[in-house]
Amino acid sequence: MRTADEERGEDPRDEWPQGRSADSMETQVFTSADRPRPAAPPADPGPVPAGADATRVFTRAHGPVRESAPAPGAESDTVHDGRLPDVRRGGSGGGPHDGGPYDDGPFDDPGPRRAGRRSRPPRRLRLGRIIAIVLLIAVAIPPATWGWVWWTARQDERPPSDAIVVLGASQYNGAPSPIFQARLEHAADLYRSGVAPAVVTVGGNQPGDNFTEGGAGRDWLVGQGIPADAVVAVETGSNTLRSLEAVAEVFDSRGWGSAIIVSDPWHSLRSRIMAEDQGMEAGTSPVRSGPAVLERRTQLWYITRETGSLWYYWLFGDSADVRDDLKDHGTDAA
Repeated sequence: MRTADEERGEDPRDEWPQGRSADSMETQVFTSADRPRPAAPPADPGPVPAGADATRVFTRAHGPVRESAPAPGAESDTVHDGRLPDVRRGGSGGGPHDGGPYDDGPFDDPGPRRAGRRSRPPRRLRLGRIIAIVLLIAVAIPPATWGWVWWTARQDERPPSDAIVVLGASQYNGAPSPIFQARLEHAADLYRSGVAPAVVTVGGNQPGDNFTEGGAGRDWLVGQGIPADAVVAVETGSNTLRSLEAVAEVFDSRGWGSAIIVSDPWHSLRSRIMAEDQGMEAGTSPVRSGPAVLERRTQLWYITRETGSLWYYWLFGDSADVRDDLKDHGTDAA
C-alpha cells in the first residue's frame, strides 16, 4: 500500500541527515550535560490517535528511560523527579511493588542504609568467662563470711522477747567455767533490764561429768538472785544445734516464739541462724567480757573457727563436733 507522501511524490528519507540510513534512525535522546537536550514537548500535545505507537521519554540520573504511553482515556499518576525513589505505574493494576522498571522500593523510605554493615549478634557469655566468675565467687565467699561473723559479733540486739537463751559451755563439778560464767552474768543483766521474763540455760554433760551445763547455769543464776521460777534448765545437747533443737521443744510447749541468744560474740551468727532454722524469732546479745574476747589471738582464732563451722552447717546441716581444748578458757559447744 502506498502512503500519502509516496502518492504526492515526496520521499520522507530526503529529510534524513546525511550519512544516516532509514534503518539506523531511531529515537535517541541524550541527557549528558555536554550534549544538547531535545526540545521540550508542547504543553498539550493533544490526543494520541488510536493505534499510534507513541513514546514518552523520561530522564533519570543514570540515563533515559522509555515508557509506553497509556491507552486513550487511561490516567497516569506517574511522578518523575529525576531520581524516581518511588514510582507507581497508573493503569497497571499493581501496587508499589509490581515488579516494573520503576519499582525502587516501598513508599515509606526507611532512610539511607549503611553499606557493608551487618547486624551484630548478641554477645554470649563464653565458657571461660563463666568459669572465671565462679572462681571469683568461690574465692570471695570465705572472706565475706569471716566479715559477716565479725560484724554480727559487734551487734547487740535487745528487743522485748519471750525468753533469754544462754548457750552452755564447760562446767567444773557444777561450777561454770570462765566463759560460761561471763554468759550467765550477761543474761542476768538482760533479765534485770526487762528484756525477757524468763532465762533458759541449756547444755548437757560430757562423759564422766556429774553435772550438766544447763543445771550448773540454773544454779548459778538462782544463787545470784534470779527467781527460780524464772529460770528453765534444758539439760540436754552436746553441741549448738542439738541444744537449740531441745530449746525449740521447750518454746513450743510454753507457746514462746522470740528469743535473745546469749553467747560469745563470734558464736552469735551461727547460733542465730540455727535458732531461726528451728522456727524461733532470734536476736543476739553477745557478751563483752571473758577470756573469749580479751586477747586478740583468741578473737582471731574464734572468728576463723566459727567461719568454718558455719559453712559446715550450711553444707551438711549439722554442727561440727569440735570442742575447745583450752580448759582454762572453758569450752563451748560447737
